[in-house]
Amino acid sequence: MSGNSVRLEAIAKIVNQDPVEKAIPFQEVPTSDLFGINVFSLAVMKERLPKHVYQSLKQTIESGATLDLTTADAVAAEMKSWALERGATHYAHVFYPLTGLTAEKHDSFFSPDGEGGTIAEFEGKTLIQGEPDGSSFPSGGIRQTFEARGYTIWDVTSPAYILENPNGTTLCIPTAFVSWTGEALDKKTPVLRSMQALNKQAQRVLKFFGNDGEFVSATAGPEQEYFLIDKSFYYARPDLLNAGRTLFGAPPPRGQEFDDHYFGAIHERVLACMFESERECFKLGIPVKTRHNEVAPSQYEIAPVFEYANVATDHQQLIMVTLRRVAEKYGMACLLHEKPFAGVNGSGKHLNYSMGSSVAGNLFDPGETPSDNVQFLVFCAAMLRSVYKWAPLLRAVVASASNDHRLGANEAPPAILSVFLGDELTEIVESIAKGKAVKAKKDLLNLGVDVLPPIPKHSGDRNRTSPMAFTGNRFEFRAVGSSQSIAGPLVALNAVMADSLDYCASFLEKSDTSSPEALGAAVGELVKEVYAECHTVIFNGDGYSAEWHEEAASRGLPNLKTSAEALPVLIDDSVVELLSRYHILSPRETHSRYEVYAEQYIKTINVESNLMLEIARTLVFPAAVRFQTELAESVSALKAVGIDGDTETLQAITTLVRDLQGAVSALAKAKTDAPEEPKAACDWCRDAILPAMEKLRAAVDSLEGIVADDFWPLPTYQEMLFMK
Repeated sequence: MSGNSVRLEAIAKIVNQDPVEKAIPFQEVPTSDLFGINVFSLAVMKERLPKHVYQSLKQTIESGATLDLTTADAVAAEMKSWALERGATHYAHVFYPLTGLTAEKHDSFFSPDGEGGTIAEFEGKTLIQGEPDGSSFPSGGIRQTFEARGYTIWDVTSPAYILENPNGTTLCIPTAFVSWTGEALDKKTPVLRSMQALNKQAQRVLKFFGNDGEFVSATAGPEQEYFLIDKSFYYARPDLLNAGRTLFGAPPPRGQEFDDHYFGAIHERVLACMFESERECFKLGIPVKTRHNEVAPSQYEIAPVFEYANVATDHQQLIMVTLRRVAEKYGMACLLHEKPFAGVNGSGKHLNYSMGSSVAGNLFDPGETPSDNVQFLVFCAAMLRSVYKWAPLLRAVVASASNDHRLGANEAPPAILSVFLGDELTEIVESIAKGKAVKAKKDLLNLGVDVLPPIPKHSGDRNRTSPMAFTGNRFEFRAVGSSQSIAGPLVALNAVMADSLDYCASFLEKSDTSSPEALGAAVGELVKEVYAECHTVIFNGDGYSAEWHEEAASRGLPNLKTSAEALPVLIDDSVVELLSRYHILSPRETHSRYEVYAEQYIKTINVESNLMLEIARTLVFPAAVRFQTELAESVSALKAVGIDGDTETLQAITTLVRDLQGAVSALAKAKTDAPEEPKAACDWCRDAILPAMEKLRAAVDSLEGIVADDFWPLPTYQEMLFMK
């Protein structure tokens, strides 16, 4: 079957399908009954476990107390019974290796009983620790292929859950993944370590306000953007199938210029898919809250409410898995790539970030009383300092070959890290820093703690162009890519906030804080000092504008435009020291991350360039030559009877075919000349291979606009984005 026939068959399938033929029958089940039914939650444990066992486990979860084996045995026995009641035959330790994807090893509960039958077994030591093969996961040199031993360690703070399948269910146990020597081979372990570091430094600050004691946790609510296209198109595009994005594709006659897709009515087939995805998320205890059409055609968003950072990390991975799995049931493919289609908005994963405890509440909430304001100002100042001092690190943890296509485009913040505070909060911070009376509403107020003004939650408009925007009671880190795990960005945010809270606590510990007035004055001096050093990072304007790039350069703000520039920041001495100081990553573990992420960047571009060469040589070039030949024969036949043929189009396609051949040769040569050393290879990808890929794409996209439609082998943007 020719490439064109595959494309036409894909179109026919879509035209003739029932949009919701694969939808499951709707069952009116109250969400309150559905939510968390497949989760071995605290509520379930409280009901099923002996009281002393439950209290011991709860103490471990809430304060990090050591879990003894007797408690683990009791939990394991009840967890097994609960899972078997729900049809489980296997259990799986689920972990998150440095691939950024989810990994799991399934083991059966059942073993021979020696009498011709079986017995279900699951002990505390099995719950606490597993041993998957650690040799084939990327480790950045920590593990060699012949060193296979790796351990999964139960994360007691993240609840186990049941994963359903039409043929059975599996008990899934969230875990950390470490080497035989105890070094982190995953993304979960550094998250847990960074949360401990954040809590320690936050407690030092909170003691000045009488809110210390309870564990301070980072919290996260990541918004997930994604595309849905018909899977017939997906399988007809080798680039989508293998790279997750279209490497070729001319702009459609209509894109997103009418802004009519954003928040528009959701297509029936898509909505059916969303309903089932949300039901599956509800069963797993994932608090999804929002769904809507995004800006680009066929682009959507799902967003949960806030959870503890490590649980949010686990749930975010589950959301991605669920979206992909459910989409297949409705004959669609879920695309999580940051830029699957050129020329329309790409997808991000806006990471809403805050922190708090049951005593202190949300530490980024301005509150309604003056004393709350003072506490808030310390944490707000810490965030300003964090972004100013550690902007390169925050840029590095969102670096990837796929996110490079999105950052700086009109749907994403630039690679320049700045903070949006809103006009009123900016004015308050500036006034305090300059020793002026603080203006709020109609009143002029002094710096005394008892007369600080209430700071409205919504003291300014939302800035969609800011990479780090204050949005009322949280900061929204908008630079995270849609396909990325939120673990890396959370580790970085926790680490830099721990550093800045350490700085703030040390400042206050050296100051007179003996009375509320003295504390208010000390906080004023702290804000003044932070503002003096870091005020250049505050920007409330249009981050998309060219003027901002010029202004940011004049302010001295770093602009690491590509991953090749950003990734080496991970092994900068200051970053290595920061992560080591707070016991988040050892120097060896930090260096391993750079090695892995640089390798992933290089491999991604290598795969994409291989695909471009294959598609150009085996699909596009033959189609173009067939059309060129038919056109030449037509021109020749017309000329034979004295009629002038379309020589202009013939000349144009002849030129483009020549350009195509030249671009193929140039890209192939660029790949052959690539160096092997990671830093040099990353730079070569950016400076040689990617420009060669762009030239090849330009030739192919131009051919798409001139080759007859019945010759063109690849589903077009017009078809993929608008046909459902």
